[in-house]
Amino acid sequence: MQGLSLNFLDYLRKKSTQINDEIIEKAKDCLFDYLAVTQAGAAANRERWSGFLKHIPKGNTPLQGLSVTTDSKTACLVNGFNAHSLELDDGHRFAMIHLGASIITAIEAARSENNISRRSALVGIIMGYEAACRLALSIQPAHKNKGFHTAGTCGTVGSAIGVGYALAMNDNRLRAVLDCAAVSSAGMLEIQEQSSELKPYNLGRAAMDGLTAAYMGFADWLGPDDILGGERGFLRIFGDGGTPEKMTADSDYFEIERIYVKPYAACRHCHSAIEAVLSLRSQCSLSEVERIVIETYNLAVKGHDHTDIAGVSSAKLSMPYSAAAAFVLGRADVWAFSRENVTDDRILSLARKVRVEENAEFSSDCPQRRVAKVTIFKKDGSYCEKRVDYAKGDPENPMSRGEIIKKGVELLGEQKAEELSTLVYGI
Repeated sequence: MQGLSLNFLDYLRKKSTQINDEIIEKAKDCLFDYLAVTQAGAAANRERWSGFLKHIPKGNTPLQGLSVTTDSKTACLVNGFNAHSLELDDGHRFAMIHLGASIITAIEAARSENNISRRSALVGIIMGYEAACRLALSIQPAHKNKGFHTAGTCGTVGSAIGVGYALAMNDNRLRAVLDCAAVSSAGMLEIQEQSSELKPYNLGRAAMDGLTAAYMGFADWLGPDDILGGERGFLRIFGDGGTPEKMTADSDYFEIERIYVKPYAACRHCHSAIEAVLSLRSQCSLSEVERIVIETYNLAVKGHDHTDIAGVSSAKLSMPYSAAAAFVLGRADVWAFSRENVTDDRILSLARKVRVEENAEFSSDCPQRRVAKVTIFKKDGSYCEKRVDYAKGDPENPMSRGEIIKKGVELLGEQKAEELSTLVYGI
């Protein structure tokens, strides 16, 4: 009987024949958003990379936004890191994974050293997203509960498969790609704890290892019978056996159609709360606030309820800080999470008045909806409240192409965003 790995590759091949112009256009939006957030991340991190860049090898692959070229693997690490560092990159709430920062990074690196057309690259993006999401869907939430980071684990597989499709590999080569990518998969959530700024390393490393795994498809080595479903395979190690049927079930959509695009520079778990606060702030002044209660689903509580803010990365993962910054500043963009603002006493004092609680109903709704209900209690005993079921950017409340381009303008300026728009949408 054919194993899970071959069934998965068969599913992906069949799905690839269903790509139409509408799905290609969706991939263009993902590519534009990726380039904008990566170049903005590079600008923000420029000084931090200065010592690293003195030791990198020469090559022809560009570091987005840094006017430097290097070898493709190093470019994957740096570009993937920068793509995720502002917490503005896309993701998928059902699979609980970030996507473009690893997958598009690897495909763009492969394109720099191979004869890959822009359309083939877009096909690679679609299929890389499909592979990463379907694999993650089969092991979540057990995978996260065990402490693994899907963007590092499933992102490695998605990056490799995406490159494989961009290079028009046949099924035999894709099987070797899958084998090598699965065994390369890694990523621990502990890397985001306390004052750590290294969470984006998981994304850069996934792109780098995904590209390596993809190139292994050109070597003639035999792999195991079933790297995904075997006794010591991917699903057993990362998901206690998982639900393999979710990897190959037929659907009338591509997973790239179910992604979210982020308007706010914080962890996606914080976005519904941010949006609720932004809609409530006109009803209450800062001096009137007694306390704020945020009810949300269980996965958004642990690791996101801290009020002791240890730096920018800590602030981006904190729902109390995100809500407080949105209330005080009226925005939750990159500036709201700047080093200047994460030490602002007004924001920090308000963050300490925020309590995050699990709502069992919201937990049972997740991941169909990532709900947050914010209640602001005033000192005079009155209160105001707002519930958000689908934050801006969710597939049920999507950002339009115009809004995505506007995001690029806000990050890069009008001229650079226009250049990217011409590059991407002219494909």
